[in-house]
Amino acid sequence: MQVLTLDWGAMHVRVDGPEAAPAIVFANSLGTDLRLWDAVLPLLPGHRAIRFDLRGHGLSDCAAPFAIEDLARDAARLIEAVAAGPVVFVGLSIGGMIGQALAAARPDLLRGLVLACTATRMGTAEGWRDRIAAVEAGGIDRIADAVLDRWFAPGFRARPELPLWRAMLTRTPAAGYAAACAAIAGADLTAAARAIDLPVMVIAGAEDGAAPPDQVAALAALIGGASFHVIPGAGHLPPVETPEAMAALLRPFLTDHAG
Repeated sequence: MQVLTLDWGAMHVRVDGPEAAPAIVFANSLGTDLRLWDAVLPLLPGHRAIRFDLRGHGLSDCAAPFAIEDLARDAARLIEAVAAGPVVFVGLSIGGMIGQALAAARPDLLRGLVLACTATRMGTAEGWRDRIAAVEAGGIDRIADAVLDRWFAPGFRARPELPLWRAMLTRTPAAGYAAACAAIAGADLTAAARAIDLPVMVIAGAEDGAAPPDQVAALAALIGGASFHVIPGAGHLPPVETPEAMAALLRPFLTDHAG
């Protein structure tokens, strides 16, 4: 277990792989922690995987309120502190929004960018306000079943490990979850996406109920030269549902751009 101390508190960090290997930074989705990528990492040998818990998630401290741009600054500090040079950044959902903001603010820290199950704007401000109110009134448990329905394709929802992902979601601190919801509600990364001048791969889950493929495709269309891929049978969390398919897309991109 590693800790990066920032001006707002302690960020939980985990680094796996040889120090001299090409570095990849992975950013999680709302309501998950860095274990989101556990099934993918063994399928990406020869790389140095750098993972972190967002503010108010996992083992990281919560410092609210914050914006997507604040989370991007956290990622920049992490790269400067832990990586030996520019990295490939892989972000999913809010992690992909962080990646867009990071590419706009600090392109010097990136060799390439993978944006999965994300968009320039996700949901509506009203919808996020309603979710925050529900969490504040009854905790994350109150919304958990609806979130799992958006996260996972029907086939995965029938698997015995589903309760483990529900537990990860419901054990996220309510204050951190609500603050991240507010950050998403206030974000519009359209200008940031249009300005990206890096190798970019955009990935959608065919059965994603949180970031439908058409929204993810619209993001890809804003970024010059970006490739776009849809993973069949995957919902919002392909690293969990279809890790082999996710890794199969990542491997050639990393070979070309991770250094």
